[in-house]
This record gives sequence, C-alpha cells and structure tokens, in this order.
Amino acid sequence: MYIQRHLEEQIEKASRYYPVVMVCGQRQVGKSTMLNHMREKERRYVTMDDGNARRLAEQDPALFFETYGYPLLIDEFQRVPSILLEMKRIVDKKALEGEDNCGMYWLTGSQKFRMMKNVSESLAGRIAVFDMSGLSAAELDGRKGNVFHPALESLRGRMKENKPKDIHQIYERIFQGGMPKLAATGLDRERFYTDYINTYLERDIKELAQVGKLGEFYDFLVFMAARTSQELKYSEIANAIGISAPTAKEWVSILERSGVIFILRPYYTNITNRLVKTPKVYFMDTGLAAYLCRWPSAETIENGAMDGAFFETYVVSEIVKSFFNAGLRPDIYYYRDVDRKEIDLLMAEGDKIYPIEIKKAKIPNHGDKNFGVLNKLDMDIQPGVILCMTDEMIPYNRNTWFFPVSAL
Repeated sequence: MYIQRHLEEQIEKASRYYPVVMVCGQRQVGKSTMLNHMREKERRYVTMDDGNARRLAEQDPALFFETYGYPLLIDEFQRVPSILLEMKRIVDKKALEGEDNCGMYWLTGSQKFRMMKNVSESLAGRIAVFDMSGLSAAELDGRKGNVFHPALESLRGRMKENKPKDIHQIYERIFQGGMPKLAATGLDRERFYTDYINTYLERDIKELAQVGKLGEFYDFLVFMAARTSQELKYSEIANAIGISAPTAKEWVSILERSGVIFILRPYYTNITNRLVKTPKVYFMDTGLAAYLCRWPSAETIENGAMDGAFFETYVVSEIVKSFFNAGLRPDIYYYRDVDRKEIDLLMAEGDKIYPIEIKKAKIPNHGDKNFGVLNKLDMDIQPGVILCMTDEMIPYNRNTWFFPVSAL
C-alpha cells in the first residue's frame, strides 16, 4: 500500500523549472518509493547500489549517461558523486542548443551534507534540493499538507481537517514512528529497527566518516536517543561514551547530515547577552528513538520518565516535517536565558515573533508563564500558542490559545 506524500507536489513543480531535482533524507523514509511512484513511463531507474551501474558511472560517466539516457531517476547517487560533472555538461549542452532541459534527472541520497558539497560545486543554479523525512501525522491521517504556522488564521484552517486523538493514540504513534515500510506493511517493528540500525551502521557510517569502533558509535546513538529534546552538550556526550569532544561533535554532525536528528538552534539577538547559545537535539523518528531506548510499548513511554521528552520530540518533528514537505527550511528556534526562563519554540517573521509551548496536559495551567520574557526583545509579540492534548482550538486568555497536537 502506497501512502500519498505531501512532497510530491513540490517535486512536480520543481521538475518544470530545474534540470535536476534531488531528494535527500534518512534511510527508509520513502525517497525511492515516492519517486518511483511518481515517475513517468519513459523515466528510467538506476541505483548506484548496483555494482555494474556503479562501476560504469565511475569509469566512464559519458557512457553511463548514453546507456541510461534521460529522463532518469538515479538512486543513492552519492556513492558516485563524480557523475555530477558529466550531468552538468549534458544539461548545459541542452540549454545552449535551445532545448528544454527541465526535469532531466531525479536524484536520491541519504547523506545530505556530503552530497551538498559536490552539488554546490557542480550544479549550482541547476538543481532543486528537497529534504524528506518519515511519514507525517497528516500523511498517515490522509489530511492535506500545510506548513505549520502559529498565526491564528492559519491554525483555524488546520482545525477544519483535524482528526482528534486521545493521549494513548498519540503515544502509540510515537512508539511506532513514521517509517513508511512499517506503516504500510505488517512488518515486525522490532525486526525493522534492528535491520535499520545494522544497515545504517554498516553502510552509511562507514562511508560517511572513519568513526572508529562501530560498537562505540552504537552506544553514542543510544545515548543521543535518551537525550532527545535536551540541550546538546558535547562534553557530556564525550564523557559518557569515552570519546573526545571533537569526535562527539563529528558524530553528532553525522547524525544530522544523515537525517537522523534535527538540531534546534536557540533564538539569539545582539540586543541582549543574557540568552543561552546551546542548541537542542531531537530525533526525527520517535519510533527509532524509542527502539534505541528499549521502551517495549507505547504505554511504558507514556507512563515513563521520558514521557515529556518523547511528546516534545513528536511535536517538534511534526512541525519540521511540515516545512520539509513544503520544500522549506524550518524557521524555528527555542528560547532560554541565563535565568532559565524557557519557551519551547519561537517563530520569527520580520519584526513579529510567535511564542509556542508544548504541554502533554489536556488543559495546561500557566503554559504561558514565560511568554512575558519576550517583551525585552523589542519585537512585535504575536498571540502565543500552547500545543497540548486539548480537543479543540480554544483561548486560554486574550493573548494565548490552546491548540490540539492531533491537528499538527
């Protein structure tokens, strides 16, 4: 069973304007499945996991493109980044000859930053790049895709398609995660994530960097999962795993560029030096984080010590997915100052700033207690939003609204 992806619309649009479209993201999020589902009959498919195709691409890129032609979908292209120069030559030749070169090549890959270095050098101005993550709640529910925006008018629009869920249903979704293969088949969850970790460690990690002992890297993965929604402190990671701080920084970078984690930057302004500069880290797939932390069921997470951390991770990852699915960069931050006043999320838009809190409760008390700290920033503070387990969008007071997590 194929689950419709919101990113499809952006891919189709980009293919009308760019010669090359690239989709990158974590393993198993459905990049190849989506593009294979979308591709026209005449668009051929080749994967660089195929040894023969890879050898041809490495040894004779010109012959590779002559063999496969265009339009062409190239899967896991980062395994042979050298083909980009030949690709550039082909699309530029088409343009010089006055021919339409839009949508010639679709690429997928699971190692974004490494790819981007090669792409920016070879295909600047000729390529549209999209991040892709696992299934969003809206995709799983069959709702329309909209970028999350905390403006009240936008939130009211979201409510029209809301499918209410109780706290147990939310934690069940947290436990299952958003990997398409799990959602669309009867595959055993434990088996899936075990295979996922093994593939990730044995293939992506060895290719991305020399990380030393894979056993240590696995311990690092587990440690990071246990710290989801917490501040990112490299010295703490280094001490816990027994590695150096620079190694910890490099390994965090590997997780970020392979789409496993999202790093939420703190809001910072030169107006005040009292703001904290430490970022926070969130797993993009809550199911993977739950597997690494060895939580055996949705119920144990809901009633366990990490219930709040997983709830916050779920909400932040859903918001990030809504940006990715619209082809946009997530423009969100968090706030913390030296007095330990914290606001879970901020969205800044020109001189406007929107405060957002995340609460597991149905009707949280004092959820807006820290919103007042923003007055010192000399910004136009918009009505605040408390994302919680409420069933409907209702005002908490004149300046703050409750909004249901089920409508994300």
